[in-house]
Amino acid sequence: MMMPIHANHYGSVHGGTIVKLVDEAAFVTATKHARKNVVMASMDHMVFEHPVNIGDMLNIRARISYVGRTSMEVEVKIEAEKLKLGKTVKVGSAHLTMVALDEKGRPTRVPRIILRTEADRLKSRVALARRKDRLSKRYAG
Repeated sequence: MMMPIHANHYGSVHGGTIVKLVDEAAFVTATKHARKNVVMASMDHMVFEHPVNIGDMLNIRARISYVGRTSMEVEVKIEAEKLKLGKTVKVGSAHLTMVALDEKGRPTRVPRIILRTEADRLKSRVALARRKDRLSKRYAG
């Protein structure tokens, strides 16, 4: 439930508040998968499609879309339930790269994921393309 403490002077929830919740959802999802400490390495394509207002119930869903050697991409989808209107609207989405760490704080291997459906395989291929694009920009300077 979004409260006045989460809002800006317009009465809508701060984008930063939503980003923090997205980060927390990705952290929990990646930790459950890796069973290790994880940190966020990057956030790609954070898109806000609809404002969130005081009194809205936020629904944040996160899932692993790709697993590399030490990193995972977590896809996060955000919806707001407009309680007084009885409807749910898509608020936005994001893709976060989370890296698993060993006890010394160094990147460490993570378990693979099982891609059960064609939709899962497609999401993984698209995530791999995002990873390649992100790395090419990182090394380009």
